[in-house]
Amino acid sequence: MTSRIAGTILGLLIFLISAAAWIVTTSSKALTPTIISTPTYAKPFAVAEIAKPTYTPLPPPTVAPTQEPTATLQAIAEAVIVDSPERANAAEIQAPVNYSGGKKILVDISEQHMYVYDGEQLVYSFVSSTGMNNATRTGTFSVLDKIPNAYGATWNIWMPNWLGIYWAGSLENGIHALPILPNGATLWAGFLGTPISYGCVVLDTYDAQVLYDWAEVGVPVEIQW
Repeated sequence: MTSRIAGTILGLLIFLISAAAWIVTTSSKALTPTIISTPTYAKPFAVAEIAKPTYTPLPPPTVAPTQEPTATLQAIAEAVIVDSPERANAAEIQAPVNYSGGKKILVDISEQHMYVYDGEQLVYSFVSSTGMNNATRTGTFSVLDKIPNAYGATWNIWMPNWLGIYWAGSLENGIHALPILPNGATLWAGFLGTPISYGCVVLDTYDAQVLYDWAEVGVPVEIQW
């Protein structure tokens, strides 16, 4: 009987040892973390290292300046208003022009203005410039001649739409547009309305053309203060 009890105890010990080993093994598996590998995806594109191009600025092209042609004014008719005693003498003995029309030109030096009448009707009113230092003579005169583009030899200027009105020695003074210099520039532009001329009555370019087309030889010209 003693041997039977010993056998039973031995079997029980073996069972307990096996059960303990199984528990330890199971617990160890449960406590060990499972490592899940991350899948690696291939890139759907390729990366290439491209060197940045270098830029060297080119100098701007050198353009040769184009020389503008200088306009050479040609006079349709020429009035040499200085050093012309022959013309002055001819003017002095010339018979006065008989004029029976109703046109009249009035120049007011104090106002630096010109008033143009047909009868009693004022038809034009122009800003004008008379001579510096009272160089324009006052009095009643008339249009002596019409020259499309007169030349002033003393000053080397062209005077478009010339209306000669009186002689002062060998010089003929008149009404004309802003003078033109040999290089084509306009003299006294921007100074109309102030005494600026050498004795003539000066008008704007357009106004002088209008007056030139309107007036005929013989039209009275009155210059007053």
